[in-house]
Amino acid sequence: MSCQNLAGKRVLITHADAFMGPVLCQVFAEHGATVIADSGSLLTPEAPAALVESAGVVDILVANLALAAPSTPATEVSEAEWSQVFGALVDPLPRLVRAVVPQMIARRSGKILVMGSASALRGMKRASTYSAARGAQLAYVQAIGVELAPHHIQINAIAQNFVDNPTYFPPEVQANPRFQERLQREVPLGRLVGAREDAEFAAYLSSTAADCFVGQVFPVCGGWVGR
Repeated sequence: MSCQNLAGKRVLITHADAFMGPVLCQVFAEHGATVIADSGSLLTPEAPAALVESAGVVDILVANLALAAPSTPATEVSEAEWSQVFGALVDPLPRLVRAVVPQMIARRSGKILVMGSASALRGMKRASTYSAARGAQLAYVQAIGVELAPHHIQINAIAQNFVDNPTYFPPEVQANPRFQERLQREVPLGRLVGAREDAEFAAYLSSTAADCFVGQVFPVCGGWVGR
């Protein structure tokens, strides 16, 4: 995938120290982008707008929102857990979009990419809160994708699972024989998707080569969703 047209683009990447943040920062920079890496929590209603204002011109927003996934049985999910997960993964997204879209509309150009989860596309035990939050992200992307397209702004999402990253698949998890057995049993690829493989796809979706994609969700999970 050729992404040399990211040269000169200003890319804001949230939660840059977690989930896919570190490799995204590296790959986007390699493709010539000016990377604005932010590691703030974005938990308060004012934080996303303040971040966008401080970033200045944002050609590409990569909403990389991370939270350790709880594994609570559905009947035991508390109000606090539900609020915490949605507060970290869902609430910042429309706030970021509301803050960055006006400048993109003015330029009639912009890209927004959400780094989401395939847990919204396939049922998982003890993951109701996390899956619901990730599902809300994807539904939001599909809805506003059609609104923003007439302004030449494309928003899409990567729905990933079994991708090498330190938040959900740290080294100690990968080294566990039970996890390796699960990987062979559930993932047709037979291994984790490489972090760079995922990040290169993200860079492609953020480039002008991907202008034709509108409000789409792309599973990146080694075939796990298709099973």
